[in-house]
Amino acid sequence: MAARLLWAVRRQMQPLASHAASEGSTATQRTAGEDCNSEDPPDELGPSLAERALKLKAVKLEKEVQDLTVRYQRAVADSENIRRRTQRCVEDAKIFGIQSFCKDLVEVADILEKTTECISEETEPADQKLTLEKIFRGLSLLEAKLKSVFAKHGLEKMTPIGDKYDPHEHELICHVPAGVGVQPGTVAFVRQDGYKLHGRTIRLARVEVAVESQRRL
Repeated sequence: MAARLLWAVRRQMQPLASHAASEGSTATQRTAGEDCNSEDPPDELGPSLAERALKLKAVKLEKEVQDLTVRYQRAVADSENIRRRTQRCVEDAKIFGIQSFCKDLVEVADILEKTTECISEETEPADQKLTLEKIFRGLSLLEAKLKSVFAKHGLEKMTPIGDKYDPHEHELICHVPAGVGVQPGTVAFVRQDGYKLHGRTIRLARVEVAVESQRRL
């Protein structure tokens, strides 16, 4: 009786053991497959892509450097050309800047030459009056022409009589007693006229300045 029961139990356990073994084998296969699938890809692909990217970037940067170098060289060449042209213009301005003024002065020289031609050693005493009249007319014409040329080119004569003494425009020669109607510290007499060019003093006027009698030098 006991033997029959033992045999029956063993028979029932065999399917369970077989099923457990089958599940264990499947789990082992799954684990092995997961281990195989979890392996890292070969290291050969990663560095290859990185190297290609670096090479492309290097080529791009090299082209940019070449382009910037060409632009820099062109800019330097243009700057040098501009500097030379500017220098040449400045030199021409220094040489020919007074060309218009000289052209007007030539006309003044013509008038002066014609005036001097009126005077000659062979002039008769009876003709001296006529000669003097021609010289006077010539000199008057010369003065008018000079004033016209000066005004045209911005050259202005200073007549500072009665003006307050200004060391930037006047050169003090001496002091004189202030007369009637003359204020101390003002210009009483002009020894030599001064000139301004476009408002800038180019020659000081030589003047005598009025002072009170007790301050006379």
